[in-house]
Amino acid sequence: MAMPGKAKAPTSAKARSGNGLSALGGEELGSAAQRDRRRRIIDATLALAAKGGYDAVQMRAVAEKADVALGTLYRYFPSKIHLLVSGLAREFERAQEKLDRAAIPGDTPSERLMFVLGRNTRLMQRDPHLTEAMVRAFMFADTTAAAEVEQVGRLMENMFAKAMGIEDPTEADRDIFHVIADVWMANLVAWVTRRASAADVANRLELSVHLLLDKNS
Repeated sequence: MAMPGKAKAPTSAKARSGNGLSALGGEELGSAAQRDRRRRIIDATLALAAKGGYDAVQMRAVAEKADVALGTLYRYFPSKIHLLVSGLAREFERAQEKLDRAAIPGDTPSERLMFVLGRNTRLMQRDPHLTEAMVRAFMFADTTAAAEVEQVGRLMENMFAKAMGIEDPTEADRDIFHVIADVWMANLVAWVTRRASAADVANRLELSVHLLLDKNS
């Protein structure tokens, strides 16, 4: 699985902020009522996924839980893939907000990046059904969900750049971000499918970070 194209990671607070509801810009989200409807839809999606994983997220069930018409749901999100990848963006936006509140522990970029990866991995592992649903959707996403996938990619880049103290990432920086993101998502898949333990995931991430960052420090 590869991350999306190498768009420059936005670093401003405005660029990092959002509601995780789609990859659309704020000006494209419409009225307050429409934004609220999108929030309810994502809330319903994540609640269903948390209870039963990927298979529990059915469009009709989401529409009923969000109290919207099924046709309205499809206008906002054409498929469960779009819903769940948008939900993953929501989760990463919340993670970014937490990072912005305090300094990240660690004396080196690799230590700070490992802190960010470790904390987010542990949070995701606390809710295996939800993590399985979101990561599975991200893996299955095709070009029809390119905007949502790009949004997730940008959010991961933002988190990594913040951890490493990089305000203006170069192409080489973004290459490193992409490899780390691929390793992270692949190991989360291995964990949710019980092919890797939590310790395995942590060890593989640490090895990847040190191989990629320490030789460049």
